[in-house]
Amino acid sequence: MIGEGLKTGDLDLCFQKLVALGGGGGGGGKMTGAGLITEWKDIPMELLLRIVSLVDDRTVIMASEVCSGWRDAICLGLTHLCLSCPLVSALTYAILLNRDAIHVVKSRPPHRCKNNMNDLVLALAPKFTKLQSLILRQDKPQLEDNAVETIAKYCHDLQDLELSKSFKLTDCSLYALSHGCPKLTKLNISGCTAFSDDALAYLSGFCRNLKFLNLCGCVRAASDKALQAIAYNCSRLQSLNLGWCENVSDAGVMSLAYGCPDLRALDLCGCVLITDESVIALANGCLHLRSLGLYYCQNITDRAMYALTHNRVRNKQDVWESVKSRYEEEGLMNLNISQCTALTPPAVQAVCDSFPALHTCSGRHSLIISGCLNLTSVHCACAVQAHRTTASLPHPAH
Repeated sequence: MIGEGLKTGDLDLCFQKLVALGGGGGGGGKMTGAGLITEWKDIPMELLLRIVSLVDDRTVIMASEVCSGWRDAICLGLTHLCLSCPLVSALTYAILLNRDAIHVVKSRPPHRCKNNMNDLVLALAPKFTKLQSLILRQDKPQLEDNAVETIAKYCHDLQDLELSKSFKLTDCSLYALSHGCPKLTKLNISGCTAFSDDALAYLSGFCRNLKFLNLCGCVRAASDKALQAIAYNCSRLQSLNLGWCENVSDAGVMSLAYGCPDLRALDLCGCVLITDESVIALANGCLHLRSLGLYYCQNITDRAMYALTHNRVRNKQDVWESVKSRYEEEGLMNLNISQCTALTPPAVQAVCDSFPALHTCSGRHSLIISGCLNLTSVHCACAVQAHRTTASLPHPAH
């Protein structure tokens, strides 16, 4: 791999060595299908793509200034792009500065590229047609529908897209992604408050391979109607964040529980309408559930906790002897019941005892019970053991 401190002169030296090796030291250059390698631009495109895939961002930025061949290789070979990263912002500026899109950024310095994200996306999406992952994190809302529509028009291989905090986006963006990016498996639209549940339901009908979906704060989009559509269309869903989606009720969660059996992580923090029925449905339908967030779900009672426990015991009876060790590694690994003030110690302790990966001990808090003063007596097995060990130690004489 080319090192971080690589200079243009080092690239030239490497090239001279390549020519010398290829030509047997005779100075004649290495033969390619099209002739001799005498300059950087003569290196086959396949080799350029391989080089770009191996080096770090800093080297890519410098390499993009070597010649047009390198710039073309970057445009054709780049599959992952994060426009929140200063280095990549500088890279995009360098590409634009050397291409016909210079009018888009004019004389803006590289460090200001992230403040003009919409213009950058409009200029880069038609060039980076092989993108599989595109992260667009913003300090302030900049993205508009025309940028997302351009992404959908050119980046048909896109699998991972982050558009969080894009307050300016409307349903037009979701409709465009539905038709242009059907391969999406991971979508983060958290904080996009203008999206409607109709548009989200429509998207689920085309992006049926979704596995990771972040809808945190999407109050209008995340409704029971949309969740029912997701449950029907996206049966492979593994992770869903519904934090602070106040319109979600038991009807939507129960649809997910039975339509998405492979669900591993579900965050329902602040979903104040849900009751025990949601947790019972999840316990019965999502046997691979590893993380469950119920923060401030104050309608949750002991009945929900005992449903998790009883389902765990029932499943344990069906486990073969040969896979018992694997079973111990499965089950809930994170449970947040902070501010669930209706819960009592016996019910929560039963859950903690049933799932070995849930911990209350220092440094391993995976059972979060903050704000529940009546649950301070709940402890995981290792916390109890640590307390017993400390208590058994002889006390030094005064």
